[in-house]
This record gives sequence, C-alpha cells and structure tokens, in this order.
Amino acid sequence: MTGRKDAEPFAVVTGASRGLGLVLARFLAGEGYDLLLLAEHAHGLRAAADELAAFRTRVDYVAGDLASASVRSAVRARVMDRRRLDLLVNNAATLGVTPLPPLEGYPLDRLETIFRVNVLAPLALVQELLPALESAHGLVINISSDAALGGYPGWGAYGASKAALDLLSLTLAHELAGRRIAVLSVDPGDMRTPGVERALPESDLNGRAPPEVTLPFWAWLLHQDRDRISGHRFSAQSERWEVPA
Repeated sequence: MTGRKDAEPFAVVTGASRGLGLVLARFLAGEGYDLLLLAEHAHGLRAAADELAAFRTRVDYVAGDLASASVRSAVRARVMDRRRLDLLVNNAATLGVTPLPPLEGYPLDRLETIFRVNVLAPLALVQELLPALESAHGLVINISSDAALGGYPGWGAYGASKAALDLLSLTLAHELAGRRIAVLSVDPGDMRTPGVERALPESDLNGRAPPEVTLPFWAWLLHQDRDRISGHRFSAQSERWEVPA
C-alpha cells in the first residue's frame, strides 16, 4: 500500500484478477475506495494492482484459495489493520467440471469442491470480517447467477451452489440487521468471461456482453440506502432497478 489516509472507504473484492472482479475493482478505485484484492494466483493480482495504481488509491492483495482457513486468516489480518470494512464483494467462484456435465453423473467430490468454494468460503469470510464490517456499518455483496433459478441442463452443480448462496445472503441479512451490516446478492447476468468460455467451449459467445455492461448497476447500487437494499436479490442487467418498498 502507498500513501493515503485510512479515512478512505475500504473494500475487499474476491476473484479480482480478471473478469467481473477486475471490472468491479476498477470501478471502486475510481469511486475512491482503497482495495484489498483476492484471487488464487499472484501474477494476475500483481497486474491488477499495477493497473489500479493509476487511480492513486491504496491497493493490496492476498493470493490463495479462499477455501483455505490460512488464506482467510491472512485476509482478516490485513483488514483488521484498517479496523473497518465498508464493502465485501464475494465474487470468487468455481464452475466445477468443464465442459459442464449433467447432474446424473456429476462426480460428487467435485460437487463438494464447488460448495466449499462458492458457499462455505464466502460465509467463512463474512464470519472472519464481521468486526470490521460492523465498525463501518458495512455492505456484503454476494455474486449469484441466473443458474440459481434456471435449472439449465449442465449448470445444476454450479446453480445449486448459487441458490445456496442466495439463501445464505437473505438469512445473513436478517440475522445481521441489528448490527447494521447489510447483505444482498446480485445476479450479474450473461457475460463473456474466461469461466464461461471454458464452460461452453463450442458455443458462440460473441453476442454476450463483457462484464463492463454491469457498470451502470454498480453506480446505482452503491448510492442506495444500505438498510433498504439489504436482503434483496438484484439483477445487474435489468432495464431498471428498484428497491422494494
């Protein structure tokens, strides 16, 4: 980290070395957030941190698998140096086996991995960072998927993990309301990302938008009252966004 005061808003973004996570990191840096970026591989994180230096914001990163308790402890140590966390974006996820196989023959050990990465790791990270989130009246954004609702052939394992993450988000929103920690989930919509390209190697993805298509949504969301948006599930590519009364 270099050169600014700890009074700046502070965000943690997982899966931040590429795709939607990197787009979100760029957006938040432009909004004046200091950042802690997380992803599995250090080289992508270093490149992201170098790029974001142009925003003259403070950027740090932790490389490793967030399903590992030791990695999450390292994240907690960095966050508690700041004593507060304004925003946690749980974006990191795995699609599991690619190309995507049907559930009838899905290897159960790989299904366990999907749930460990896509459900247990985000929950564990929230648990680790609760004191810092509470200090800032922070916001947790869990990245979901339309696969959580669609029942699409081949997407059952990934979709089931995202459906579980949606329910986890809603339950946490209710449980943490008294501590003024807001929690919600966001379906970013169909996008062209490296993960989708691996999942659908024979499909023509040229018609899919890049993750930057979600930027108007993030600009809207982060200026809403956190108590009002907590507990809701939003679709980033909807024609309009509303906070239910």
